[in-house]
Amino acid sequence: MPGAGRAVGVSRLRSEHPEEPPTQEDLLLAAAYVSDAQYNRNVPFQTSPQAIRLYYFYKHWAMRAATYVFVCVHLSLALFEEPALFPLPFWATSIAEVLCLTVFFGRLVHFAKVTPQMVFWKDTKNICIMVTIVLTLIDLIIYGSLEAVYIHSVRWSRPLRPVFLINFSESRQIRRAFRSIRNTLPDILYVFLLFLFSVLIFSLMALKLFGDRGLRTAEGASYFTNILETAFELYVLVTTANSPDVMMPAYNFNWWYSLYFITYIIINTYIFMSVFLAVVYNNYRKHLKNEIRKLAYLKRHKMIEAFNILKVKVGTEFMVKEATWKRLVKVVAPDISSSHLELLLRISDEGQKGHVDKTNFLRLADLLNIQVVTINIKRHPLEAWVPRVYQSSASLLIKKMVRHRIFIWVYDVIILINAIFIALDEKNPFISYAEWLFLSLYVIEILLKLYTYEPRAYFGRKQFWNWFDMLIILAALVATVANATIQSARKYNSQQILDIVLILRILRLLRVIVSIQRFRVIVTTLINIGPTMLTFGGLVFVVYYAFAVIGMEAFHGKVQFFDPNFTTSDALVCGNPALKGSAFARDRYCKNNFNDLASSFIVLMELTVVNQWHVLADGFALVTHQAAKLYFILFHIVVVILIVNIFVAFILEAFFVAYSLEKSELETAIEKKIQELGVGIQEDDVQGGKLTDNVDAKDSGFSGDDGDNKRKALKGLYCRIASKKYRTVDALLQRMFESEIGPDEEGPSLDEILNFSPNDIYPKNPNFENSA
Repeated sequence: MPGAGRAVGVSRLRSEHPEEPPTQEDLLLAAAYVSDAQYNRNVPFQTSPQAIRLYYFYKHWAMRAATYVFVCVHLSLALFEEPALFPLPFWATSIAEVLCLTVFFGRLVHFAKVTPQMVFWKDTKNICIMVTIVLTLIDLIIYGSLEAVYIHSVRWSRPLRPVFLINFSESRQIRRAFRSIRNTLPDILYVFLLFLFSVLIFSLMALKLFGDRGLRTAEGASYFTNILETAFELYVLVTTANSPDVMMPAYNFNWWYSLYFITYIIINTYIFMSVFLAVVYNNYRKHLKNEIRKLAYLKRHKMIEAFNILKVKVGTEFMVKEATWKRLVKVVAPDISSSHLELLLRISDEGQKGHVDKTNFLRLADLLNIQVVTINIKRHPLEAWVPRVYQSSASLLIKKMVRHRIFIWVYDVIILINAIFIALDEKNPFISYAEWLFLSLYVIEILLKLYTYEPRAYFGRKQFWNWFDMLIILAALVATVANATIQSARKYNSQQILDIVLILRILRLLRVIVSIQRFRVIVTTLINIGPTMLTFGGLVFVVYYAFAVIGMEAFHGKVQFFDPNFTTSDALVCGNPALKGSAFARDRYCKNNFNDLASSFIVLMELTVVNQWHVLADGFALVTHQAAKLYFILFHIVVVILIVNIFVAFILEAFFVAYSLEKSELETAIEKKIQELGVGIQEDDVQGGKLTDNVDAKDSGFSGDDGDNKRKALKGLYCRIASKKYRTVDALLQRMFESEIGPDEEGPSLDEILNFSPNDIYPKNPNFENSA
């Protein structure tokens, strides 16, 4: 293997000649390890110069973005294939699909060139991609051949399309979620079987209690006379979707029978579902913790390998020289500012000895994951243009007033009063004039803030809430002016424009989020855990897509939607006589169909909410077969019981972590160093615009060497931790479980982490084995 000789050669060279500086190839290899550790990539790559260059090209953002684009194109083909929302000829969609498959195959070949062959062929996701490509091509050939002779068939490979989204290395978060759920299934199977046994017992009881009573439902159907229908109705009752309708015939007959349904709901809805949630989340969390534990240990392995490549012997210990460390960081994070780089160096080289020891070097990946905001505060333009006026007593009084807390309270009251006026009748002239008053007050507020605070600092790149506040006020201005313009032009009346105007006017009430600190903290926390929620969003999308495609193949054309003004017999039964007299037709659910991908997703969303989901299941069972209910039950089990329960519990824990967790040890070290250098500033000072230093400065890093004195930053340059923000989902997950993982815990071996032989990943590297 070419990578093996390279890895051995580098390690031996560094051991025999530790005083020699690392070459550019060594630096690129070490940077690849550090970058992988930073973003928790577990791609085992070859270490030859050619393989390293290919690996950098493989993980380049343009390559990853192109992969996602073609994955999206491939998934969106269902919009244009029969049954289609936007119909295209088969030849057009097939060419697009073959093009996507070609790109996927090329991406796979690229990955094979980077990874050792033994590792590549043992990786399940690579096998899944290859098998799916072959099956899709076979399906295309068969379907196209039959279409050529006018024989309609089924595109059975379409539900497999999400395989590409899951199995490419870029989607490791979704893949990890699937893997954790898969590992959780055996643990929850026994609870689920016990739950089904309970439903079956109650179904038999209902059959004996009510089957011979001659009872009828409100629609006139027989009541609990068939064991399968009874089991289905009771399963629906667990979701409360048909309560109290399912109970009413028995309850009307004798009120004592209500005790049966009350007992059933207590046992199955409240007890079993609660136990199910606890078991699902507990086991999922256990497996997720193991995943994160392996990632943390793998990160340590990679950082040790990077250290071994760059180390030099200083005295009796191995170190990484300061110049080498800086070059490494610039390769890993080319956009890092000089001040940020200098700050990280001061933390890694605490004694400023000119080199970084092994312990501090191993923290580099975590240091790079902590976002540090550098703020270059400059003098207010008005102070430069009219210094006497800007520094006058009247001007100082205005600035003091704007900075005072009472100023914020006054505008909080104005916002609340504005909310009352928006709820009133806008046709009243007094209300109409009041809108202009509120708008004027908001504009005055922005002008006063721009007068008080330096505009470039107030509207900095990281000042989300200040931008949000400004955009809301601009939206209010546009809405009010547009509304006045539309009302003055009586001949022009567009309901869509008026709707937009009303929405923009209401949006100004969102400014209360900016004003009230607690609201801002909650919203910021939700934004910070957004990547975590997106991971589960991708998981749900994959399941939705598979069920939607299967649903389109099974149910398309069975239900038709007609305009509400249509009163024909077909319109009343959704175009299918089998729905005559059904709750599906009576409730006019005709638009809930599987006639295209968009409609299918909406139906699945309604099934996820579970309200009236049994009516949808009954409707499609009537137009096909009663066995169709199994499709809806399976969807409920997979999405509602399993995925949604995990999603809710996981988001709650992630929210609590991001909302209340104290800063990590590294974040504390960074803040301590910031304060020592005299360049600290609090986040609230930035959000509120409380920046008072008015001295010009440039982002030139930390300068000056005063001997025993502290090194000071240039005036006007401030740093702060972008608190509770995470560059990756893995960083948040690691914070969630770091209290349960000991810092000195040995963890699993490398082959246990990746399920590969150690020689397949780091071939015969004695230095690595000794260091690990």
